[in-house]
Amino acid sequence: MACYAVGDLQGCYRELMDLLEQVGFNPKKDQLWLVGDLVSRGPASEQVLKFLFENKKCVRAVLGNHDLHLIAIYYGVKNAKASDRLNKTLKSKARHDWIDWLRTLPLFFHDKDRDVAMFHAGLAPTWTLAQASRYSAEVETVLQSDNVAEFLSNMYGNAPAGWRDNLKGEQRLRCIVNYFTRTRILNRKGDMEFAYKGDLSDIPNNFYPWFRHPDRKTKHKTLLFGHWASIGGYVHEKRLYGLDTGCVWGRMLTMLDVDKRDLYMAQSQSRAIF
Repeated sequence: MACYAVGDLQGCYRELMDLLEQVGFNPKKDQLWLVGDLVSRGPASEQVLKFLFENKKCVRAVLGNHDLHLIAIYYGVKNAKASDRLNKTLKSKARHDWIDWLRTLPLFFHDKDRDVAMFHAGLAPTWTLAQASRYSAEVETVLQSDNVAEFLSNMYGNAPAGWRDNLKGEQRLRCIVNYFTRTRILNRKGDMEFAYKGDLSDIPNNFYPWFRHPDRKTKHKTLLFGHWASIGGYVHEKRLYGLDTGCVWGRMLTMLDVDKRDLYMAQSQSRAIF
């Protein structure tokens, strides 16, 4: 059984098929991991969801910010923009099944046998893998509950910027979501800064990429993430794999053989619109 992890799809269906063809992917015996942002901005979110839903027994995926945004649109909490390119998804007869499936996905996944963890964007530096798993479960519980619309309506926002153990209610859940799905850089206290989207060379003074924060508790763990397309996967850190290589922006879709650590790439045939 082979295990492959793929970077941010964002509706890039053809490129996913290219990668799976390269390795002779067999859904009956292989596993497909996805680091989130399955949908939006690319041309074929509905095809991506159709394929993943049909093969959900072999899929392990975490939610990204664009996936949560689709769920929020579905529940009427947010309005879709033209740049989301989600009209076909939201009009599909299968949309209810797809949304129900997305709601079952976690923000954090840890394969204990391989000791490999996966999430979309980042982690709070003080979190261990066990804590990250517990905090993800808090969001999973409410996302799968009858209070999902209320949760989604309170999910958006930048405050609180940093993790505190005594956070409660909507602030606690929002902070957890933001670390897992929006983090790029942190200050010395571990607080998030949301405006910066550049590469590693121009990070503002007194900030760190989340994975280079001096207090990070997961330095000796193997971690897979996406979200930060502008760094192109070049994190230069042992046991750390950035898999968002900007497919939807016309660059590449990247896939990692989780066990062998081999990388595969497919040239983008897609472009985001604005």
